[in-house]
Amino acid sequence: MQPTHRNLAQLLGDARRWFDEGLVASLEAAGATLVSPPQVQLFAVLDDQGSTVSELARRMGVTRQTAHQAVHGLVGAGLLEQVPDPTSARRRLIRRTGEGERAHRQAGLILEGLEERLAERIGPEAVDALRAALEGPWGRPPSPGSQ
Repeated sequence: MQPTHRNLAQLLGDARRWFDEGLVASLEAAGATLVSPPQVQLFAVLDDQGSTVSELARRMGVTRQTAHQAVHGLVGAGLLEQVPDPTSARRRLIRRTGEGERAHRQAGLILEGLEERLAERIGPEAVDALRAALEGPWGRPPSPGSQ
């Protein structure tokens, strides 16, 4: 039986999960507050000055309800807080607490270590080429009828 050809979107999803699983396992081993994959993703898209739940949902590519559930869990864990938006009386911003900042820095160090492990496995040149391709200007996604 011949292996199924996997498209690039599937491969990128697998790569993302590799990093997410490595991050969660390392955080757990360090005794950090346990977080779910959607909560990990939320932390990755959260602005330093804070973001609204709607903005987080859009960046994560999930429903507002899913983003709200992830926020609620992280607020309960003491990693995030909701504060009034100084530019709008109707909006609330989600931002990291002091403990959330510490966890964010710890996660950044773990991700750097995972990149080093990946470079050991596939070679530093491959990691550099992958980074260059992903950081390049892709433009907006094509729409039907566009070139």
